[in-house]
Amino acid sequence: MGTGTRSSAAARRELDAARIPPHLRAAYRRCRALNAQHGRTYFLATRLLAPAQRPAVHALYGFARWVDDIVDETGSRTVLERQQEIDRLDGELRAGLRAGRSRHPIIAALVDTTSRHDIDPALFTDFMASMRMDLTVRDYPTRAALDAYVHGSAAVIGLQLLPVFGTVSPSAEAAPYAAALGEAFQLTNFLRDVAEDLDRGRVYLPLEELAAFGVDRERLAWCHRAGRPDRRVRQAFADQVARTRALYRNAEPGIALLAPRSRPCVRTAFTLYGEILDCIVESGYDVFRRRVAVSGPRRFGVAATAVSAVVAASLRS
Repeated sequence: MGTGTRSSAAARRELDAARIPPHLRAAYRRCRALNAQHGRTYFLATRLLAPAQRPAVHALYGFARWVDDIVDETGSRTVLERQQEIDRLDGELRAGLRAGRSRHPIIAALVDTTSRHDIDPALFTDFMASMRMDLTVRDYPTRAALDAYVHGSAAVIGLQLLPVFGTVSPSAEAAPYAAALGEAFQLTNFLRDVAEDLDRGRVYLPLEELAAFGVDRERLAWCHRAGRPDRRVRQAFADQVARTRALYRNAEPGIALLAPRSRPCVRTAFTLYGEILDCIVESGYDVFRRRVAVSGPRRFGVAATAVSAVVAASLRS
């Protein structure tokens, strides 16, 4: 059986388990394909969820990726044209959430997921606000300015997922941890993707914190052209890694507040994203020559350990 056939069969089992009606299955499948293509770590982690949970995660990821691709488009469309498309998409989302249905190939799945899991629509408003910032904002002078962006681009993703994952305590107790973990993942991406973001004209590291080590946009650009970090940039990045690791530590207690069936998934993502920071350090903070990533064998090894935990838990129940 080929990879495509196996993927199609797996998608069908997930949709059956979640009781997704026929008219929405194409939208969910499209979201799943976006997750599989662009979010390797996230997609691997979703395999540890119950099949009935996975379509909702794919819908949330698929929509976020769809919007992000519009924002990051490098084609011939102007900023104004992309802004207009974001506005149209936002309008379709708002209308769909009000009506409880949509014909859009991605939003249809998102609206259904939002209804099924009672996700707060305000979280999507905050997300779209941050995506609009990406069209015009090129850097962030302070941590507070970056935090405002990261709230909408990442913290709300953790909050959207929380009802899908379920909790063993009131969701309000788990919410700060879910938001913090979303932020930690995003800040990890910012460090890993410095070169790629520079190519798009953006810097997602607080300029005042970089300046404490004598680093500015021009120095980052020089390192990008040279294909290596200098001493000051390594020191500044070491500081950013330490700050991000502190956020992971703050978020970790929230994993125990999740429903037991969801913990291996989140723990796997927590571990693998944290190890991206380790890879950055081991590379000498060289994020300019290539995209730092955890190796395939290591990713699957962590997932295999989590699968064993899932099986053991199911045998005990």
